[in-house]
Amino acid sequence: MELQGRHLIDPNDLTLEEIQTIIDLGLKIYNNPTNYAELCKGKILGTLFYEPSTRTRLSFESAMLRMGGSILGFSDASTSSVKKGETVADTIRVMDDYADILVMRHPREGAPKLASQFSTVPIINGGDGGHQHPTQTLTDLITIQYYKNEINNLKVAFCGDLLFGRTVHSLLKTLSRYPNMSFILISPPELKIPYHLRDEILQNHNVEIIETHCLETYMPEIDILYMTRIQKERFFNEEDYVKLKDSYILNREKLQSAKEDMLVLHPLPRVNEISYDVDQDPRGKYFDQAKLGVYVRMALMALLLGVVESC
Repeated sequence: MELQGRHLIDPNDLTLEEIQTIIDLGLKIYNNPTNYAELCKGKILGTLFYEPSTRTRLSFESAMLRMGGSILGFSDASTSSVKKGETVADTIRVMDDYADILVMRHPREGAPKLASQFSTVPIINGGDGGHQHPTQTLTDLITIQYYKNEINNLKVAFCGDLLFGRTVHSLLKTLSRYPNMSFILISPPELKIPYHLRDEILQNHNVEIIETHCLETYMPEIDILYMTRIQKERFFNEEDYVKLKDSYILNREKLQSAKEDMLVLHPLPRVNEISYDVDQDPRGKYFDQAKLGVYVRMALMALLLGVVESC
């Protein structure tokens, strides 16, 4: 198993063994961060964010800085030569001479895959349209591992925007590869999981999938509740967004029937789909999830750069 020099475009680029290696290293770093403070000294991370981001961009930057490396890049494509018409391919050809590893977010599905074809350094997909978000999936998995000790035999509910939610698509595809998993997909009819994704999972994995519009009915059964916001930026008109934006609002009252050890996760940012009173509930782990994301990204970059052993 060798991760050095590889790209990460889709969670399926990694075997479950490789994912576990990244998680295990991430938890080691989390528990003893000073041991890894100089791991990437002299290395440069290039951040290419063609679409707004807070947690993904800043957690990658924090991760590299915590390992003693440096960062460069752009957080707004309008401040780069993209505004002049430069193609992704040409941007990558230049940037891979400037940095040792690149993370890219793009509104167009497949753009990071295209970028990987022109890069001589590792490319990490930081989210492409409504397609995939593999490092958010690693963040979700390290959180599940940390609080549940293992990733198997879980009933996971995804609630909200399942049509455009790239975090949902990535995590659902990945969790379906683990043993004894079942899923409850909760959404308005207009935002149901894409049929092709659901059918792909059912054909390739021995899992149970329930599709519903009602969260409360299944609350007592759920081990992990993965909330997502209704994404205004994915709608073509304001009217459709306004109609759906308040479809699900999780509060302390709705959690009364939930298991005491259920985890409430959210990739963030939230709008109003999780009430602030849930922040005080010990089951609400979304801010811990964001924190753990720094450490799993430290582990991922260290392995792709080859500054630690893969095994």
